[in-house]
Amino acid sequence: MSVGLDHSSVFPRLEGRLPSVQKPIQYVGGELNSTVKDWDSVDVRWALMYPDAYEVGLPNQGVQILYEVLNERDWIMAERTYAVWPDMERVMREDGIPQFTVDGHRPVRAFDVFGLSFSTELGYTNMLNALDLAGIPLHAEERGDDDPIVLAGGHAAFNPEPIADFIDAAVLGDGEEVVLAISEVVREWKGEGSPGGRDELLRRLAVSGGVYVPRFYDVTYADDGAIEAVVPNRPGIPFRVRKHTLMDLDAWPYPAKPLVPLAETVHERFSVEIFRGCTRGCRFCQAGMITRPVRERSIETIGDMVENGIRKSGFEEVGLLSLSSADHTEIAEVAKGLADRYEGSNVSLSLPSTRVDAFNITLANEFSRNGRRSGLTFAPEGGSERMRKVINKMVTEEDLIRTVAAAYSHGWRQVKLYFMCGLPTETDDDVLAIADLAKKVIAKGREVSGRNDIRCTVSIGGFVPKPHTPFQWAAQLDHETTDERLKKLRDVVREDKRFGRAIGFRYHDGKPGIIEGLLSRGDRRVGRVIEEVWRDGGRFDGWSEHFSYDRWTQAAERGLAGTGVDLDWYTTRERDYDEVLPWDHLDSGLDKDWLWGDWEDALAAADGADIEIEDCRWTPCYDCGVCPEMGTEIQIGPTGRQLLPLSVV
Repeated sequence: MSVGLDHSSVFPRLEGRLPSVQKPIQYVGGELNSTVKDWDSVDVRWALMYPDAYEVGLPNQGVQILYEVLNERDWIMAERTYAVWPDMERVMREDGIPQFTVDGHRPVRAFDVFGLSFSTELGYTNMLNALDLAGIPLHAEERGDDDPIVLAGGHAAFNPEPIADFIDAAVLGDGEEVVLAISEVVREWKGEGSPGGRDELLRRLAVSGGVYVPRFYDVTYADDGAIEAVVPNRPGIPFRVRKHTLMDLDAWPYPAKPLVPLAETVHERFSVEIFRGCTRGCRFCQAGMITRPVRERSIETIGDMVENGIRKSGFEEVGLLSLSSADHTEIAEVAKGLADRYEGSNVSLSLPSTRVDAFNITLANEFSRNGRRSGLTFAPEGGSERMRKVINKMVTEEDLIRTVAAAYSHGWRQVKLYFMCGLPTETDDDVLAIADLAKKVIAKGREVSGRNDIRCTVSIGGFVPKPHTPFQWAAQLDHETTDERLKKLRDVVREDKRFGRAIGFRYHDGKPGIIEGLLSRGDRRVGRVIEEVWRDGGRFDGWSEHFSYDRWTQAAERGLAGTGVDLDWYTTRERDYDEVLPWDHLDSGLDKDWLWGDWEDALAAADGADIEIEDCRWTPCYDCGVCPEMGTEIQIGPTGRQLLPLSVV
């Protein structure tokens, strides 16, 4: 692998063409805290890709962490690559310039491992484009010993079956430890003279039980098109592949040297992940299900990471990240400690994700102490109480009104509310209830503030059923009904003379959600559809201006012809308990019977049953399976330790 391949920089060929493309700065590299190593001084070489544009990919926390973890080892090199825009693609194809890294501008094909991190399935066509530009055969079975191992990770890797033809391997869960273990296997195999070629390297990775290699599993289908079985096709390959869980976050305080972008990016801030995992049990939320159990960072580590990150990057905003940041057991102490430390400086703190029932004004005031008041965002998800019970989002209307009243009375003028459309058992009335809720929020805001410049933005996303959640069996709502419901809601809001103008309304049409649904719950047959779309010019499908629903539906007709299944079969059809799901052989730790029971509870809640699954951080165990299955446990405070304002700026 990478033996004898030209690894020299393509920059001399690239430089003269940069003035002909938009935002050439994104292809130049040399960011503060980036790393370029001597090629011959290392044993193992990784090219890491976030398969989207630089402005989205560079701030990605996952890639930054792995980049740093790998480069800390003197025998490993990691460089980054991103999806190139169509104008740059044209230049590269005209001049024969391959997909390159931004650090050393080296050809991606020369590396040992090409690792891609997928947070959304809509990045799959960008992966195919990068492979093609790199000169790496699209299909894993056609690759030779000179080609890198193509490895997928990120949330979408919990069902990598739609891209099984294109990847050599996938990793489930946290990447920090496993990328080093993979590097060890690659180093040892190369040190022995690469015995058995690429196939032997993949076998060594697979027998560990922690790396999924699709080619070592055969899928059979029943006459009705459903999957019959997924079984290993050679000895020593495990029947189930387990996810990786990092248990001591304090021992891995990354990123310690955050990359500072050269071009404008979607997040201009330094982010610290204050805990990982969530056990609130929202039934639609894949991230909450697959990242269990909850593991908190200690207050001291958070303080050190913030201090260090600001010093090494110069960022003036710090985001405290997690799936629900205000749920950290010592969030009040963290907020006060950091606010004390940076009072009077230009450093501002933000809490990007806050639950209605975890928010309080003391917390909000600490975070806005430096005079910057960003808008507050809350996610009730469902418009009606009934809907919130179905999804186990236990936030009452009273909770929400009480919270926004506190915010508006303390000087906030703008609140953003996030909802979903298309949830299981949803009716028109459930969606129209969103308008009532927004009006009540505005009315309350005007009442408590005595002002009329109160605003509320309603943002609505389409629900997509995801693997490893209780809703993995649910039928997805067709895009026509989704669009119809949202149009009714928009009209109801606009027609209201008293409140209409104070309510902002943002939503996406239902079509991209259907394609995301195809890709998130698809099996290996969907690979043909992805390839058809890419060959037809599909790129950047996560961007509305590049996405084409017609291109996808036509490709699905061609790609799935003769299989007995179609686009609707993957999306708008409800599954039953006995169906073999494409990801059943991939182990997220969640017990399938527990997930099914939770799905039945959701349906019972839709009919009026009062069933609430509480957060297992504060209650006895609900037997979801993760802790015993994965040999893990919940790690939360309070620790009683203090964040000392070591250096009041």
